[in-house]
Amino acid sequence: MKIACIAGARPNFMKIAPILEAMKPYPNLDSLLVHTGQHYDYQMSGVFFKELEIPEPDIHLGVGSGSHAVQTAKIMMAFEETALEHQPDLVLVVGDVNSTLACALVAAKLHIPVAHVEAGIRSFDMTMPEEVNRVLTDDISDYLLPPSNFGRENLIKEGISEDKIFVVGDTMIDTLFKFRERAEQTSILTELGLKAKSYALMTLHRPANVDIKENLIAILDAIERIQEQIQIVFAIHPRTKSHIQTFGLSNRVAAMSNLRIIDPVGYFAFLNLMINAHFVLTDSGGMQEETTVLGIPCLTMRDTTERPETIEEGTNTLVANDTELIVEESLKILNGNGKRGTYPELWDGHAAERIVEVLHQQLV
Repeated sequence: MKIACIAGARPNFMKIAPILEAMKPYPNLDSLLVHTGQHYDYQMSGVFFKELEIPEPDIHLGVGSGSHAVQTAKIMMAFEETALEHQPDLVLVVGDVNSTLACALVAAKLHIPVAHVEAGIRSFDMTMPEEVNRVLTDDISDYLLPPSNFGRENLIKEGISEDKIFVVGDTMIDTLFKFRERAEQTSILTELGLKAKSYALMTLHRPANVDIKENLIAILDAIERIQEQIQIVFAIHPRTKSHIQTFGLSNRVAAMSNLRIIDPVGYFAFLNLMINAHFVLTDSGGMQEETTVLGIPCLTMRDTTERPETIEEGTNTLVANDTELIVEESLKILNGNGKRGTYPELWDGHAAERIVEVLHQQLV
């Protein structure tokens, strides 16, 4: 049985790596790794393949950047050729990026079964491109593999048959558990002159926060005040860097003496920075999961989250782009009152094994 495994953007690589590893003991499951090229530079793509021990892709579509419509269309056109040539028995997609939906659509049109890893997660905010990708991918998938019961409940409410749904856990957490010790041995703290728990770690990239000047300024207003209390290490996304320049905010950012801006780093270095942070400020989905498992307080600068278990069970708090709320919750953490919690039972490092077992049972 040939399974086309799709990866395209940075979050996908952490999710696909343990699945490829878990398939190795099954001689009758043959993986075909397809890299769409949605993320294509070394720091956003190549370094992850190297660090996570992902084999070189069998197929590289090389689609590059573009608007959502252009990128999705280019992936569909390129992947259709691959699917027709290689005739996979199943297309496995992960997450919620444009590559996820594009390849699932092609498979559905060609009557190839689709398995969606991380199915059922919902922010209920259809202004998010990721939410559109999630809902549509789930609707055309044959095997839905949510990370927790929240996802299962969402899918059932949407009318999807329970026979298609298999709760398996979170493969991103598989990767975290596997590589945590190696990440802790990296020298990133020494290189940056940092001490454990002496800084907050920040990422920021979602269009609602960085494409709208007023929202970006509201966040910077908060960061300006927080960095007076603790150093902030800001791993800046290329789109955020571009918008700071476009909106004429570069001088203001440069004037924040305790804000340390760094370029994107590899998975191991970034995981080390997260492990040793006093707390995290982010609008990322994956970091909400990782900080919950690591027990690190996380302030998510969004109105909604598709990962409610990180709030109900974990260390996550929603603060939107509300200046006062961001500052208030940051000070609460700095005063020793940060959120503590646990994490879902199936976030145990064995999600990929469960996924492959499900697929083996269903396909072979």
